[in-house]
Amino acid sequence: MPTGHRVVTPSLPGAAPQVGLDTGRGGLGATLAGMAATAGPHESAHDTAPDTAPDPVGDPVRDGAGQGGLPPEAGDAAYVEAVRELLGALAYGQLRAFSALARDSELAPTLPHRSELARLAAHELGRYTVLADRLRSLGVEPEDAMAPFVAAVDEFHERTKASTWLESLVKAYVGESIAQDFYREIATYVDADTRQLVHQVLEDNGEADFVVSVVREAIAHDPRVAGRLALWGRRLVGEAITQAQRVGVERDPLASLLVGTPGRAGADLAELGRMFARLTDEHTRRMGRLGLSA
Repeated sequence: MPTGHRVVTPSLPGAAPQVGLDTGRGGLGATLAGMAATAGPHESAHDTAPDTAPDPVGDPVRDGAGQGGLPPEAGDAAYVEAVRELLGALAYGQLRAFSALARDSELAPTLPHRSELARLAAHELGRYTVLADRLRSLGVEPEDAMAPFVAAVDEFHERTKASTWLESLVKAYVGESIAQDFYREIATYVDADTRQLVHQVLEDNGEADFVVSVVREAIAHDPRVAGRLALWGRRLVGEAITQAQRVGVERDPLASLLVGTPGRAGADLAELGRMFARLTDEHTRRMGRLGLSA
């Protein structure tokens, strides 16, 4: 869908860069790649905020409801396809998270740890079920909606295989959260009902407190653990942002949610820059909660 992409065009001195339509992947891909590479820690107003991001303030143009609670965009086939892709990407992420947590529970050193990870895995499966039901209501089977994202998500997990149980916990908390933050950012540009669903399924289920407690206890027992896990966390942030960029750029309908289409506003270049700054800010905050340097 060529009309879904944008490139930067000259603007008046002192004005924010304007964004125009592109006819290929290069413009958006290069822009996001550059921002992902240069994004670093920034001072954030959310450094003491909970791990679940607040629901963004609605845009009345974007969020107006039509008959039956459906937004006006529901009549736009391209928009519906984009929402299906967003929910499909989320659904596969939750399915993989369930599998990983269930597997990690078998490696847990104590029965209470195993029990807690099993509970968290069950919660991830519940999230997947909610998304699968919504996808069916949108006229698509969950497996079909997830299929385009299998390669990118699987590649991320292949490139970030944990070598210890503690690394697997940090990955579950830090690595997965970056992708979830990215989907929350995209959800800023969908209708209110879909955005509410996205925030619902990404709400913290107690995983953060569990991981923070276990990792901090391990560091207190052996301070040398902190250095190794900090390096691991830095690797995870790079791989996770690369995965988010790949998912957001390679699928035209999903990319159109972020950058907009004619008649539906998206993010300009300045906002894309702030988005990546927020992703790295949240990563820094989470690492700090673990007692690790970012």
